[in-house]
Amino acid sequence: MEASLQLNGIHLSPSLVHQVLQRLKNVSKIALGFFSWAKEQAGYRHDVECYNLMIDILGKVHQFDVIWQLIMEMDQEQIRPAHATFYILIRRHIAAGFTRQAIRAFDDMVGFIEREHNSDDFVFLLDTLCKYGHVKVATEIFNKRKSQFTPDAKMYTVLVYGWSKFNKQDMAKKFFDEMIDRGIEPNVVTYNVLLNGICRRARLHPDPRFDQTIEEAENLLKEMSFREIEPDATSYSIVLHVYSRAHKPKLSLLKLREMKEKGISPTIATYTSVIKCLCSSGRIADAEELLDEMTANGVCPTAETYNCFFKEYRGRSDADSALKLYRKVKDSMSLGLLSIHTYNILIGMFSKLNKMEIVNELWTSMMEGGIGPDLDSYTCLIHNLCERKKWRGACHFFVQMIEKGFLPQKRTFETLYRGLIQSDMLRTWRRLKKRLDEESVKFSTEYESLKLSQKTALY
Repeated sequence: MEASLQLNGIHLSPSLVHQVLQRLKNVSKIALGFFSWAKEQAGYRHDVECYNLMIDILGKVHQFDVIWQLIMEMDQEQIRPAHATFYILIRRHIAAGFTRQAIRAFDDMVGFIEREHNSDDFVFLLDTLCKYGHVKVATEIFNKRKSQFTPDAKMYTVLVYGWSKFNKQDMAKKFFDEMIDRGIEPNVVTYNVLLNGICRRARLHPDPRFDQTIEEAENLLKEMSFREIEPDATSYSIVLHVYSRAHKPKLSLLKLREMKEKGISPTIATYTSVIKCLCSSGRIADAEELLDEMTANGVCPTAETYNCFFKEYRGRSDADSALKLYRKVKDSMSLGLLSIHTYNILIGMFSKLNKMEIVNELWTSMMEGGIGPDLDSYTCLIHNLCERKKWRGACHFFVQMIEKGFLPQKRTFETLYRGLIQSDMLRTWRRLKKRLDEESVKFSTEYESLKLSQKTALY
C-alpha cells in the first residue's frame, strides 16, 4: 500500500491518513505499519486525530504499552493530546477489564491536557465503567471523590443505570432515593433508566410474569406524571421492547398507536422494536409495511432494523426476499446503513445455500465499503466451506485471514485440520500451518520492534 501511494505521487495529508486508518480499523497490524510509514514521510505531520484513531485501533487489541509510547511521542512532538485521546484510552482499558489502569489514565490526563478535571470528565469515567459492567468500581470511586466533584443529576443517573444494568434494582432505587434526598430533581432520563431496569431483564414467561413487569412499568409511568414529567419516545420504546421480547405483536401495535395518538413521534428505536417483534412472530408482511411507514415519515432505518428482516429470511431460507431487500438498500445508495453484522448474516446464509456468486458480491461490497471483513466474517465463511468440503476455498480465505492479522479461533483451526487430514491433504495443511506460524511471529515482532524503537527515542 505504501509503495502504491509513493508510485502514484499521492500527497499525504492528515485528512487522507484519517480515511485510510478508518478503513484499516479492523486490521491493526496493517494500520500500525501504515501509521509508522506515514510519520516518516517528508513534509507530513500527524495531527491529534491521527493519533486518536491509531490509539483506538491499538486499544482494540490491548496494545496499551504501545499506546502510551504514542502519547509520550505526541508530547515530545508538541502535538498536545486532547481530552478525547484519554477518553479513548480510558474506554479501551475498561472494555478490556483493566479498571485500575483506566483510573490511573484518568488521573494522568491532567498532566497532559493542562487543565483540571471537570464534572464531564468524571461523568465519562463513571458512565464508561457502568456501560462495561463495572458498576461496583464506579460506585467506589464516586463515593471516594464526591467531595471533589459535586454530585449532580447526570452522576446519579449514570449510577442508577449501572446498577439497573447489573440487575440490582434495589441498589438502583437506593441511589435514586439518595438523589432526591440531596434535593436533586430526577428528570425524564433518570426515570427512563429506572424503567429500563425494570424491563430489560425481566422474565416474561409465563404470562403472569409478563403482566407483573408491565404493571411495575405502568406504575413508574404514573409516578412520572405525578411529578409532571411526561414520558417521551424513549419511555415508550422501552415498554415496546418488552412486548417485543415477549412476542406480543398485537400489544406492540396497540402501544405504538397509543404513542402516536399522544402526539409522540416514533423514533428509530421504537420502530425497530415493533419490527423485531413482528418479524420474530412471523408477521413479516406487517413488518415490511411498517418499514415503508417509517421511511415515509423520514425515519431512516439502521442496520439493526434491516437485521430483523435478514434474520427472519435466514430462518426461512428465503434467499429471494433477502437478496431483494439487500439490492433495494444497495440501489438506494444506502449500503453505509448496513453493518458488519448484517454482512455476516447474509454471507452465512448464502454460503450455506451454496450461492457463492452472491457471497462473492457481498464480500466485495463489504470490502469496498470499508466495513469488513472481520474475524467473524472469515470464521463463518471458512466453516461453511469446510462443511461442503470446499477445501481450496477454505484454504484461500484462511490464508487471507491470517495475512490481515486475524489469528483463527481454535475451532476454525481444528475444523480445517481435520478436514484436510481426512481428505488426504496433509501437505496442504503443513503449508498453511507454516504460514500461520510465520504470521503469528511477524505480528508479535512488529509490535515489539515499535516498542523498542520508541523506547530508544526516549533516551
